[in-house]
Amino acid sequence: MHKRSKLKNGARVITIPMRSTKTVTVLVIIGTGSKNENEKNRGISHFLEHMFFKGTKKRPTKLDISKELDSVGGSFNAFTGKEQTGFYAKVGSKHCDLALDVISDMLLNSKFTAEDIESERGTVIEELNMFLDNPIMRIPFLFEEILYQNYSMGWDIGGTKKTINSARRKDFINYYKKYYTGDNIVIAVAGNFNEKTIENKINQYFGLINKTKSKRQIKAYDKQDKPNILLKHKKTDQTHLCLGVRGYNETHKDRYILNILGIILGGNMSSRLYMSVVEKGIAYYIYTSLENYKNVGYLAAQTGVNNKKCLDAIKIIIDEYKKAREEKISSEEIKRAKDYLKGKMTIALESSDSVAGFAANQEIATRKILTLEEKFAKIDAVTAEGLQRVARDIFVNNKLNLALIGPFKDKKKFEKILRF
Repeated sequence: MHKRSKLKNGARVITIPMRSTKTVTVLVIIGTGSKNENEKNRGISHFLEHMFFKGTKKRPTKLDISKELDSVGGSFNAFTGKEQTGFYAKVGSKHCDLALDVISDMLLNSKFTAEDIESERGTVIEELNMFLDNPIMRIPFLFEEILYQNYSMGWDIGGTKKTINSARRKDFINYYKKYYTGDNIVIAVAGNFNEKTIENKINQYFGLINKTKSKRQIKAYDKQDKPNILLKHKKTDQTHLCLGVRGYNETHKDRYILNILGIILGGNMSSRLYMSVVEKGIAYYIYTSLENYKNVGYLAAQTGVNNKKCLDAIKIIIDEYKKAREEKISSEEIKRAKDYLKGKMTIALESSDSVAGFAANQEIATRKILTLEEKFAKIDAVTAEGLQRVARDIFVNNKLNLALIGPFKDKKKFEKILRF
């Protein structure tokens, strides 16, 4: 059972004791990401994430930071998304104080020197190059680009080479002051810790977080009146594509129905799309992904196929979408999807890092934490009628989008088949 509290600076605290484990995870999530950037500072959220690892007053270099957690076998990292940035450390239970100390030191005392920014600039650009060269990694971001057009929600998290090269220390400081504030931060500690002292320790390490209010969050664009296509021409042996539709935001009443629909369509190796595409030798992989952001969302199928079979794959995906819209899904198939989702959630929550993420992600997104049992109840409430109703709502022409990387320049052949 989790416990929620708040520091004087406004930071929300979640503690989740787990007596069955010998580890502790300290996870801090900040409610900001690339969505809150502008044309001049694109990529600053991710670049700043890198800078927190470059050194503090107490730990002057990256080595000083990493060797402390490495020396106890800890795992630690960070991540940047469209709406969230996170930092975590997972250690053996007896090293809980060390994890709290290192993560808080990074977030509160990083130096952001001009020299460190310059040295990290090359690393960030090489990461961007890796991303741009990898169609499997890049195609979901192109799909979001076509969904959200020229708004920040559609930009690559990594930014551009131009904006990365132009970033200066003042840009990092300004962004940090805007969004790394108490009211925009969630601190989660999960695992085997001393329940009597943990809240005092969290206050001790994180009590100096800036308590000013964070700046207003930018909203995403979500309007469309016809199918959209985005082609990125690239000489490849395989075409990678995302084909999907606009969906629901993170608080929408039908998001659990959409989740089950996504599993039925492409959530596992017994899903409809897997059997229709992979098992018939058209592709090596295919899966359905769902995103539920603050005020927008989507469902999309991603696959990589032989260039000559690209149109065939698109037709199959559209046919499966149409079938879900036109025919009720059997109770057996619905039960398999529900059991799959509940099983995956149960297995994931055996580890302290997953438990911390389960609670912190809900808190930062909705300020409400549902238990596993409460989520299961919502999953169990999904019906065949609800699935068909949602399918009829989302699988329509004016919500349909295709992003594609491959040796194609002409949209016309895709426009002919991109319709329900």
